[in-house]
Amino acid sequence: MSDPLVEPEQRSFSGLFLGLLALAVLAAVAGLIWSYSLAGRLTHAETQLAQAQQRNEKLNSALDETNARLKVTSETLGHSLGLTQKQLEARAQELMQRQEAATRKLETQQAATEQHVSSVSNDVSSVKTDVGGVKSDLSSTQTELKTAEGQLQSMKGDMGVQSGLIATNHNELEILKHKGDRNYFEFTLEKGQRKPVSTVSLELKKADTKHYRFTLEVYADDKKIEKKDRNLNEPIQFYTGKDNLLYELVVNNVTKNQVQGYISTPKGAPMPVSTSGN
Repeated sequence: MSDPLVEPEQRSFSGLFLGLLALAVLAAVAGLIWSYSLAGRLTHAETQLAQAQQRNEKLNSALDETNARLKVTSETLGHSLGLTQKQLEARAQELMQRQEAATRKLETQQAATEQHVSSVSNDVSSVKTDVGGVKSDLSSTQTELKTAEGQLQSMKGDMGVQSGLIATNHNELEILKHKGDRNYFEFTLEKGQRKPVSTVSLELKKADTKHYRFTLEVYADDKKIEKKDRNLNEPIQFYTGKDNLLYELVVNNVTKNQVQGYISTPKGAPMPVSTSGN
């Protein structure tokens, strides 16, 4: 008769053994799968490495071929020019240096041109400013001339003929000269002195500083015309010449034994050979 305690123990041992065996089988299967996968990856990597080596070899071969062609070309060129490789390299270096020098020279010329253009632009701006200033000055001068002309007097002369504008001083006389309507000849007469002015002669007889009056004689066309007790700034008129032209004489300053003034003549009047001023 069998022992009842031994059979359960045997069954328990058998079950444990079967479980361990199953685990071992699973582990073996997993190991085989992993090994197969690893082998596949290794094979793929080896294939890629082999392809890379082949490409490398092709590139090296192409590079060697290119170097060989360059060498043959260089040698051919050197042979045709009668130059060695060293001389070719020296020539190439010289050409590169010339190119760099030409580039630097061009950059320098461009910089100088830009600077010159900038300078010319500044000069043009300065000239424009100066021209603007001149225009402003000219406009101001013209305005002043118009104002001064408006202040000049016009009156009838001692012969009843309407006179032109009368200058009462040297500055106003310069304005009349600027207008250019008539010829003007300034004079200074001393008492008792006969003096040629324009195409006539004048002689001062009397100068009254208290009443600003004077007396003088005009010598024209071999005639003597007396102008007695005339007033300061009064137009003194007389006719002279073969065309009987109207001359005007104005005295605008009377001092002791001296008078100062001017004679105005028409634009078509004869001009003197020489004139006497102040």
